[in-house]
Amino acid sequence: MMLPPETLITFFSASVILALAPGPDNIFVLAQSALHGKWSGVFVTLGLSTGLVVHTIAVALGVAVIFKTSALAFTALKLAGAAYLLYLAYMSFRAGASGTETNQQPKLGKRQLYGRGVIMNLTNPKVSIFFLAFLPQFADPARGPVSTQILLLGAIFILATIFIFGAIALMAGAIGQWFAKSPKAQIALNRVAGTVFAALALKLVTTHR
Repeated sequence: MMLPPETLITFFSASVILALAPGPDNIFVLAQSALHGKWSGVFVTLGLSTGLVVHTIAVALGVAVIFKTSALAFTALKLAGAAYLLYLAYMSFRAGASGTETNQQPKLGKRQLYGRGVIMNLTNPKVSIFFLAFLPQFADPARGPVSTQILLLGAIFILATIFIFGAIALMAGAIGQWFAKSPKAQIALNRVAGTVFAALALKLVTTHR
């Protein structure tokens, strides 16, 4: 049996609100879009969404429990994520005015941008733990296999994420185009992005289960 429409609507509304709330992923999309153009943000969003697919499957299969119960697995993954964010921060501080391109000719390729999104999402163990706590609340064992319901709910959450993050990418890309007219503004934008990446790395390192 399918979940009732009212449950699905409530879940989708909650997912939209969560996607709008400031967090590492949407801030990451905003920074990438402002630096490299709106389409760059869109590809990063698709990468982040792919990571959410993996987290959803992990919850459905029970794998996410590992990150909730194993301090070693949790720490290893979050340190890997923090290291990657620090690398992005270093590259942003190193970039000059040429580091910001228009959305018609992004400096990074589509695969690179997509890969950034995937890595950013997969190396954040808090996402799996969040899904582990959030998705089952809307599942009903009386309506069929819980794992199937989890996959459905995960798909709805991903659709909400693509919608909201895509809008963020378009708006931030427009701001980036304005900055692209000034070399000094481009350099300042890179410095701001580098600071954001470093702050996200610090936040991830200090995160507890």
